[in-house]
Amino acid sequence: MATFEFANKQYPIDSDEFLADFSAWDKNFARGIAPKVGIISGLSEDHWRVIHFIRDQYQKTGKCPLVYETARMNRLHLQELKKLFPAGYLRGACKLAGITYKEGYLEQSWVEDFAERVATAAEGKTYEVNLRGFLVNPSQWDKRYALYRAWEMKMPKLTDQHWKVLEFLRESFAKNNIVPTVYETCEANHLELEDLQRLFPDGYHRGAIKLAGLRVR
Repeated sequence: MATFEFANKQYPIDSDEFLADFSAWDKNFARGIAPKVGIISGLSEDHWRVIHFIRDQYQKTGKCPLVYETARMNRLHLQELKKLFPAGYLRGACKLAGITYKEGYLEQSWVEDFAERVATAAEGKTYEVNLRGFLVNPSQWDKRYALYRAWEMKMPKLTDQHWKVLEFLRESFAKNNIVPTVYETCEANHLELEDLQRLFPDGYHRGAIKLAGLRVR
């Protein structure tokens, strides 16, 4: 287990510099990580309000709040959220809060990834996914995978707008080898957060990125 040191204290982190132990968080962890996620001038009251909201929601529900919930409850528009956390919601705000969607996904923060086999009933094709249902190998993705996952998530029929977002995610990942932030996806597809929520009610990472056969962590 790696560690991050700041203000004479060591914090356990994983390979992506997310805090490995939710209970080890304190304000100095957020202060120390802030420059690593593009916040150079220090954390403002607006930063702290979002950070504490994310932590409070996790403590109440056992789950990391969706970007839609955080923006709505803190009265933030997409560009305001981007200005506060330029690295992204998960890789910025949630990282500073010492939490991520990975924790609490099954209401168990200790769950580790493992591979399982999931078959589509239509063709008998198998896709290797982790415990949270994210595709392990993005090259296995096809449209049937997205359709199957959408059905499983009780989403309505995927429209041209859904496919446009999914194609953007996959093309951007193939080009840059990194999953686009929620800001980049919204801006490239001329969407506000409310539009994205309508399309992918389960969330950006747990909805759009999952259907695109990608994962951040």
